[in-house]
Amino acid sequence: METISDCLRKRILIIDGAMGTMIQRHRLTEEDYRGERFKDWPSDLKGNNDLLCLTQPDIIKGIHLEYLEAGADIIETNTFNAQRVSMADYHMEDLAYEINVAAARVAREAVRAFGGGRPVFIAGAIGPMNKTLSLSPDVNNPGFRSVSFDEVSDAYYEQVKALVEGGVDLLLIETIFDTLNAKAAIYAIKKFFRDSGKPELPIMISGTITDASGRTLSGQTLEAFYISVQHANPLSVGLNCALGAAEMRPHVEELSHIAGCFTSAYPNAGLPNAMGEYDELPEQTAHFIEEWAREGYVNIVGGCCGTTPDHIRHIAEQVKKLAPRPLPELAAAL
Repeated sequence: METISDCLRKRILIIDGAMGTMIQRHRLTEEDYRGERFKDWPSDLKGNNDLLCLTQPDIIKGIHLEYLEAGADIIETNTFNAQRVSMADYHMEDLAYEINVAAARVAREAVRAFGGGRPVFIAGAIGPMNKTLSLSPDVNNPGFRSVSFDEVSDAYYEQVKALVEGGVDLLLIETIFDTLNAKAAIYAIKKFFRDSGKPELPIMISGTITDASGRTLSGQTLEAFYISVQHANPLSVGLNCALGAAEMRPHVEELSHIAGCFTSAYPNAGLPNAMGEYDELPEQTAHFIEEWAREGYVNIVGGCCGTTPDHIRHIAEQVKKLAPRPLPELAAAL
């Protein structure tokens, strides 16, 4: 069976689009989020999308299938906030492990149902967390932190353990705006595989440039961000979220020149309008990403906020005949 590295050397791979956007299309109620099991839960649960892996697994499986049928080679588990620090917002810390296992299994069920006749991979999605290690939530006390490195790494360790035991093929640390949180996730991943003795899964890392300054929210330049995480020996480093493809282009180009590994990019469907919605059409997003591919900037492309299976379908169609970015050592040998 081909590994993901084998596939990446041959062609540009497609990662799926937005999960939250697709969940919103179902117009779920508080009762839908609760299901029978959590009907008497003491706090509101609407908006806890990760919980749907337990209460509405068929909806999540259906979304995965839509992306696979649209051409996605990599689908992400519905676990963006599924670690105990973020789940504390819903008083569901103790459900974090179960949600991650369930999410990985739902994704695996979708892959089996798809069949497809081509290799597809499940990425265990590890989000940035709702608390940060580099920034104070109190403007009057810049030295204050609402969480410690050990708390963050322990929460990620539990999530990684559950995702691996649920059956993911790789781990994706994504939407990174604080590199120290990402380092805690990397530490947790490496520690889990040392402790368990299991073969280490490939790691994808994806940061977020927040504005035209070319920096992350915690202040790092793109080059500094890459240098800060390259010790993880990632399969890929890339960018996602915050920007549309037009705004992300110069940063994708810069990353393609400095990264010693595969590169990924999955932008939003443009910038949000005044109502917080995304208006960029699938063919528009695909046009921008096709240009990146023609310039040799990318190995993995897809979509983030506001993107749908139609966006992924158009992207897949536009890049399928274009060569992937060669790894630096391969390029040097040519």
